[in-house]
Amino acid sequence: MAAAAGAYGQNALVTDMKALHDLTKNNVIKAAEKMPEEHYSFRPTPEVRSFGQILGHVADAQYGLCGRAGAMQRPEGGSIEKTKTSKADLVAALKTAIAACDDVYGSLSDAQAAEKIKFLGGERSKLAVLSFNTTHNYEHYGNLVTYMRIKGLVPPSSEGR
Repeated sequence: MAAAAGAYGQNALVTDMKALHDLTKNNVIKAAEKMPEEHYSFRPTPEVRSFGQILGHVADAQYGLCGRAGAMQRPEGGSIEKTKTSKADLVAALKTAIAACDDVYGSLSDAQAAEKIKFLGGERSKLAVLSFNTTHNYEHYGNLVTYMRIKGLVPPSSEGR
């Protein structure tokens, strides 16, 4: 127990941020898996992204945001949001992107996470950029929840209640 506490204390900030990232990513992935393929093109109004486009956007953001905080390579093929439409392709791309983001968390110490990088017109810590990614994921998870509710599905974060 003492060894675990010591390891946690050494990188407590990254560990805590990773726990929030894990909660968010799990809900997004479960929503992607739960929504039937025929609803991936669903959009409540023509002005908003479809369910599938939101997933593609979230996958793209992993490369754009986590990639700023650590070494991460965007795969060939361009924007996931603009090139993937099937459930299988979007779920696979989402999982790959999130796993790459997980690797960034796994590679950072608290000291490295405190390093400043250019982001949103200023200098921000790498940890702040990772926090922005988690917030962005939850922002779009909220969209996914609404789409699922419209289609009569219980979102992952509400299951078992």
